Amino acid sequence: MSVKRIIISRTDSIGDVLLTLPMCVWLKKNVPDCELIFLGSGYTKPVVECFSVVDEFVDWKEIEKLPSAQRTEAFKELRADAIMHVFPNKDIALLAKKARIPMRIGTSHRSFHLLTCSHRLNFTRSKSIYHEAQLNFQLLKPFGLSQIPSLEEVSAMTDAFIAPEIQLPSDLQHYLAENDNTVVLHPKSQGSALEWPIENYFQLSRELVGNGYTVFFTGTEAEGKLFNSELPSHERIIDLTGKLSLQELICFLSKVKNLVACSTGPLHIAAFSGIRAIGLFSARKPIHPGRWQPLGKNVSVLVNDPACPGCKKKKNCMCIQQISVERVLTQIQ
Repeated sequence: MSVKRIIISRTDSIGDVLLTLPMCVWLKKNVPDCELIFLGSGYTKPVVECFSVVDEFVDWKEIEKLPSAQRTEAFKELRADAIMHVFPNKDIALLAKKARIPMRIGTSHRSFHLLTCSHRLNFTRSKSIYHEAQLNFQLLKPFGLSQIPSLEEVSAMTDAFIAPEIQLPSDLQHYLAENDNTVVLHPKSQGSALEWPIENYFQLSRELVGNGYTVFFTGTEAEGKLFNSELPSHERIIDLTGKLSLQELICFLSKVKNLVACSTGPLHIAAFSGIRAIGLFSARKPIHPGRWQPLGKNVSVLVNDPACPGCKKKKNCMCIQQISVERVLTQIQ
């Protein structure tokens, strides 16, 4: 069967979407003249648009609003030859079958895929030794993939990421022009990861400005309200929480020198952009860096103790809080 139009379905968060995009690089190289349609949540569109290998973005939230019959028609109008359910979603799997997409690929570890997928790949994520981005490649086996790429090979595919060149607010341009030593601190994760204490970020910011750096705190408006009233007062500590669109944030991160964060979307954006991305992680599986570390050429990952006894027993260990400010400062300098 000739496969030309392929849907990559990943409707969850920014970091997950970024770790899916290397698959698109492989498909463009190995499936001649294919067209790639990314089915995602609308807010992730600016991230997907940084990968020119993706031909079209479709907002699942817009399709989801439609009446049932119209949803099926919307899927048919995509004229897809194949769909890969990278993030399993029962509604999308049923729609793909109703729309009679010939090649429907998903994990065999979802019961609803038994009746909706034409190709079911037997692999598990939670107990795997592979990184999340490598695990996604398992779904490419029906396209002829014979071996999962190494993490270094997958990381090299981040070169396809190109941050948008847009006009940033004039005050940000001023700060960037004034000081080449710039650090973004992104303290929160919207509950998606274990977090380093906010007091450590405050201490780190004071150390950094004392060493001539300009520091930017980023996050959503709601996240900023949790800590910005306590931010250290300094002309080179700037609060950007809630002030940048996602597209502006991507552009801005590509122009600074360093970012420090736990396992969040901005950490992955920074890594893909090529700046120094310093990730703070727990050693506990499956949230450890072996599964979720950012991909890129300038990545540093810190855990408190790779052999942490609590993490090894998969206890609710908070040893990430014991990573010292000095270790992070050393990575930046």
